Amino acid sequence: MKIGLVDVDSHNWPNLCLMKLSAYHKTRGDQVEWWSPDSWYDVVYKSRVFTDIYSKDTMVIHNADKVMIGGTGYGKSENLPDKIEHGYPDYTLYPQFSDTVYGFLSRGCPRNCGFCIVSGKEGRRSVKTADLSEFWNGQKEIKLMDANLLACPNHEELLLQLIESRARVDFSQGLDIRLVNPDNAALLNQVKTKTIHFAWDNPEDDLTGYFQRFLELTTIRDRRRRVVYVLTNYGSTTEQDLYRVETLRDMGYSPYVMVYDRPNAPKITRHLQRWVNNRKIFHTVHQFADYGPARREAG
Repeated sequence: MKIGLVDVDSHNWPNLCLMKLSAYHKTRGDQVEWWSPDSWYDVVYKSRVFTDIYSKDTMVIHNADKVMIGGTGYGKSENLPDKIEHGYPDYTLYPQFSDTVYGFLSRGCPRNCGFCIVSGKEGRRSVKTADLSEFWNGQKEIKLMDANLLACPNHEELLLQLIESRARVDFSQGLDIRLVNPDNAALLNQVKTKTIHFAWDNPEDDLTGYFQRFLELTTIRDRRRRVVYVLTNYGSTTEQDLYRVETLRDMGYSPYVMVYDRPNAPKITRHLQRWVNNRKIFHTVHQFADYGPARREAG
């Protein structure tokens, strides 16, 4: 069979679904390649992680006997069969990421936040779905995609696997600051952490005490490696956004502004994002009111 793959989002971030499908078909002796309009395919797989807001799918495919579409960007969809889901991904599709591995140790999240699809798609319990050896084969860096690793009852076992790997670990989707305790913090201190991410999404939640406690427990002293996602434009005011940003900065974290529905966000929110996420500007212009675009907007 001849298999075509379409990464609808782009090639800037590896699509694990396509990588696992590619590995599976190659073990069957099928020919696998990125889709081309100049060939004919038995099956074409289109995968999209992001929704229409961030990733448009305008591609119509006519040169295939069968076209299969999936991914969270298309809404709730079926999971891959276990024999494919738990196979080792085909990293030859993305040679630029040869020293980095991407994967999940757990799935699901109990928080059920309105802006997030994880609880609806993966369940309101965080459960172990893999051991590290399933998708890591000695790469220098591990990017974990877990939505809420610390909510998983097996998280200490999984942290031990990360410690034993000696690879640099990026908790890319964020750990739940509310679930940090002395025991798992001690394990996190032993992980060779590249970056540790948290999130302060809801301005109604006062997480200050949790962030202060983590500073007492962690051995990560470089604030650039302590990153906190700050969700904006999801029922919050500019004042609430700015409060979280400034509070985190004053405590010694690096806030990182995420804008919900960025194309329709007000200018002031987009200005806030640029001010915060450009580290050089953020640490040079200490007050948002003094940031040029924001000052012009206010005037």
